[in-house]
Amino acid sequence: MPHKKEGVKDELYGDEVREKLLEFAETGWESIPEDEREEWFTRFKFWGIFHQRSGQESYFMLRLTNCGGVLEPGQLRAIGEVARDYAKGPVDNPEFGNGWIDLTTRQSIQLHWIKLEDVPEIWEKLESVGVSSRSSGGDTMRNISGCPVAGKAEEYVESRELLDEIEEDIRGDDDLANMPRKFNISVSGCRQGCAQDSINDVGLEPAHKLIDGEEVRGFNVRVGGGLGGREPRPARPLDIFVRPDQAKATVRAFVELYFEEGNRENRQKNRARFFVDEWGTDEIREAMDERLDFELERAGTDFRGEYTYNAGKPAERGAHDHVGVYDQRDGTNYVGLSVPVGRLPAEDAIELADLADEYGSGEIRLTRRQNPLVMDVPDEKLDDLLAHDLLETYTPEPSPFEQGAMACTGTEFCSIALTETKARTARMLRWLQRNVELPDDVDRIKIHYSGCTADCGQAMTADIGLQGMRARKDGEMVEAMDVGVGGGVGEDPSFVDWVRQRVPADEVPGLIKNLVEAYAALREESGARSGHRNEDGEAVGGQTFREWVDATGQENLISLAEPEETSYEDPWMHDAKQSWYPFDDGESPAPTAPDGTPLSADD
Repeated sequence: MPHKKEGVKDELYGDEVREKLLEFAETGWESIPEDEREEWFTRFKFWGIFHQRSGQESYFMLRLTNCGGVLEPGQLRAIGEVARDYAKGPVDNPEFGNGWIDLTTRQSIQLHWIKLEDVPEIWEKLESVGVSSRSSGGDTMRNISGCPVAGKAEEYVESRELLDEIEEDIRGDDDLANMPRKFNISVSGCRQGCAQDSINDVGLEPAHKLIDGEEVRGFNVRVGGGLGGREPRPARPLDIFVRPDQAKATVRAFVELYFEEGNRENRQKNRARFFVDEWGTDEIREAMDERLDFELERAGTDFRGEYTYNAGKPAERGAHDHVGVYDQRDGTNYVGLSVPVGRLPAEDAIELADLADEYGSGEIRLTRRQNPLVMDVPDEKLDDLLAHDLLETYTPEPSPFEQGAMACTGTEFCSIALTETKARTARMLRWLQRNVELPDDVDRIKIHYSGCTADCGQAMTADIGLQGMRARKDGEMVEAMDVGVGGGVGEDPSFVDWVRQRVPADEVPGLIKNLVEAYAALREESGARSGHRNEDGEAVGGQTFREWVDATGQENLISLAEPEETSYEDPWMHDAKQSWYPFDDGESPAPTAPDGTPLSADD
């Protein structure tokens, strides 16, 4: 029997939701029948409108979409102005103030504290510069991820045009709007693997094959990757090689197969990774063969051995992310900035847009690690850009902890999170930077923090992964974390092994300090022993954190990852879901009128 949400979606979903959403925006929050709100909130998600959690009634998150992370000139400025003018709540965040944008792990942007009544004006402003929120949430194909510098930097297979075609012809197809669950598509054309095909429902990765004596470039196809629920899966190869002109049809074939055959009964077991578990790759390959009008070829040789993006390899092998200054193939440069935990105040976003106009082409790209890139900067303007005051805050040369950090939304707005995440992570990063010394050749330690096991912060793929939990300490219920180590994607995708469970939040920084200091002291220091050599063949550096974890063993890691109270004070130990907002002890003002004043509960 189909899940009840399928009935809700069958009545109305996809593009048709927009008209009804605009009607509610005109008549106001109170016009949504109270007994129908959950049904309407399910439908609103297709257009990126997510109701915030209990105690924040009448406030919404707005998620945007921009295929492969591209923000064309003028788009970031418009988003920043919307955040400044509309995305402000009744209480300041103590770390970030009021009015900001969140950069996401799928190369897009989220805005919070949005009033339903403001949505028409917001859409008008954003859509006038080509920014949409369509299909950014719910049971849909989410923002398509790709190499953020596709079309600008060197690629083995050109992917920018393909990304746009998939966006327009597949993700834009309203007949495919109502998927069994959310669905992620990625395309990598580069050798670094920065679209992270390993954790997507369908991913294309660059490959080549000798056909009739000639090298043919194209893609291998993987399916069924994903995180969440403590049941992660790496995407599995279908043993299919497709040429670039066959790639879009191949993606559509798998999308349609899952759309038609995916489980619509059990929402705990109906993501595409479980579909692949059930069917198996051989049967899926056969089903796709029947749907495609060209003969399938067996997989070619991929470049997974060269993948460096979040792959746990030393920096000398290649980029782990896009933070820093890099060459573009047209002779200009792009500059990747580090935005701690992906949160950018509105005024800073507007200033960043101004810098992109002044020093580059105005185009901004977003990465899967919650960071922005300023594109097309000529050599003669590079030094002036790097000297700008804004780049002291969002530097292309951050500390190792800051460069490796990511965090999800947490209890600030999420109804399923168990802990606060972003403000805590920002505070913890500063403490770690002051109190932990790293070897000179360690340029990042990846710490990812998810507020729950849904793992939107991708804790499962981190050097050190944190997932929000609850625990008792001194007789009181407090915010806590499970701590795992050794995750990463690349040639051999691995997910963290959990070394500590339900560690009170104020003991986690001490645990990380103990673990990282053990790594610094005990790792193989000689590049000759660890096998790391530079382009001249000289031994360099030592073991990366992931290599050290692999070599150390679970029992030793557990003993080294000792929780400890330190000088670190956690101000949000007891809030969690007991408060309407983690940073306010007072009574919630929600629901509120369009102007933000509380609505009376009296008839």
